[in-house]
Amino acid sequence: MHDLVVLGAGPAGVGAAYRAAQKGLDVVLLERAPAPGGAAGSIEVGGMRVDFGSHRLHPSIDPRILTELQGLLADDLQVRPRHGRIRLAGRWIAFPLRGGDLIRRLPPSLALAAARDAALSWARRPRDDSFAEVLRAGIGPTMCERFYFPYARKLWGLDPADLSGEQARRRVAASSPAKLIGRVFGRQSAAKRTFLYPRRGFGQTWEALSAAAQRMGADVRFGVAAERVTVGADRVEVETSDGRVVARRCWSTLPLPVLARMSAPQPPEEVFAAAASLAFRAMILVYLILDAERYTPFDAHYLPEEGTPVTRVSEPKNYRDGDDPPGRTVLCAEVPCDPGDPVWSRDDRDLADLVVDGLIRSGLPDPRPVGVEVRRLSHAYPIYRRGFEHAFEVLDAWASDLPRVLTFGRQGLFAHDNSHHALAMAWAAADALEPGGGFDRSAWHEARAVFRTHVVED
Repeated sequence: MHDLVVLGAGPAGVGAAYRAAQKGLDVVLLERAPAPGGAAGSIEVGGMRVDFGSHRLHPSIDPRILTELQGLLADDLQVRPRHGRIRLAGRWIAFPLRGGDLIRRLPPSLALAAARDAALSWARRPRDDSFAEVLRAGIGPTMCERFYFPYARKLWGLDPADLSGEQARRRVAASSPAKLIGRVFGRQSAAKRTFLYPRRGFGQTWEALSAAAQRMGADVRFGVAAERVTVGADRVEVETSDGRVVARRCWSTLPLPVLARMSAPQPPEEVFAAAASLAFRAMILVYLILDAERYTPFDAHYLPEEGTPVTRVSEPKNYRDGDDPPGRTVLCAEVPCDPGDPVWSRDDRDLADLVVDGLIRSGLPDPRPVGVEVRRLSHAYPIYRRGFEHAFEVLDAWASDLPRVLTFGRQGLFAHDNSHHALAMAWAAADALEPGGGFDRSAWHEARAVFRTHVVED
């Protein structure tokens, strides 16, 4: 009988296993992939370490968590300047947005229309609780139609009017003219222009936490998938692809619908119905291998405009001062889609052609790749379709009533969160563990109230 079994070694899972082992618990961490990190992990492509998309550790991370990571990664955790660009109105603009650059590069007609929207913001009210109306009332129609709405259609595959207003509240930090001005011209804008990143890719963060947990006695098992979770009054039994694990507690970072399908006793029918109605957006990651020292000097290009299904292209070599091979770079293009649609089933060469065409259409150089690799993520983003709240509440209430089971992390709470938010969940869960083996539910409840205020930092 172990003290704790953790399902999933993404940022929340590996962070929780580390913290629980640090407190002296007998911990088992199960992960079906061959390495930690989940969708925030790293792999090798073309002889270089690359990530599953574009990832950064935001400087607003809890200082005590940052101190732990700095102790584990030492000089490998680098402070880097953000150097991205966004395609807007046919022009490239620095991202994060900067006051001087906006003034110089934003087309005058667009700037005047946005200024008019800001002046009239006092008169606008959302007509319903949708992504479209929350942002139209807050930001104004000009920036919505030119940026937020096209990007939303690409990212989530739905019209903005069909998305819940919660999608806007959780994904758009500058949700009003005043907030946008504060982010661009305020004192905090300079701090938002840096990020933290490890020398050997973002996955080095989770590899360091996993190794530290193992040094403290945690049993970390990669390549082992949880297949069934049986919940009893005094224990939880997890059947895996490699045997069975019995523990006093189970902390799950699996997607809530997945946990519902593998749980015993079987959940009520209304829980299954709720699970079936929650949707996730998939993502295809297309890695183009280039025989060049650099593609551009920029770390990422954001492509909200129509004309290509690609939403972002990152160049990992520009995220770090690392030991990358000379004369070689890799681009990672993100293509949101749904499993089973025509894009999802395209072969690697067709996907490479799709990306190259999109880059050229956006005014970027022809990358002329010498190789391509593709990875597919079936659960990249939760989709907050209008009315999703009821389904989530049904699932969350069921999971919260399971004795000795805790759900957390981006997938476990169906949340749009950054990695530093996921680590905050891990630390909060471990902090709620009591010396006698109990769990402070009230402390966890208070922590979850804080989690609901998280807004994604792009």
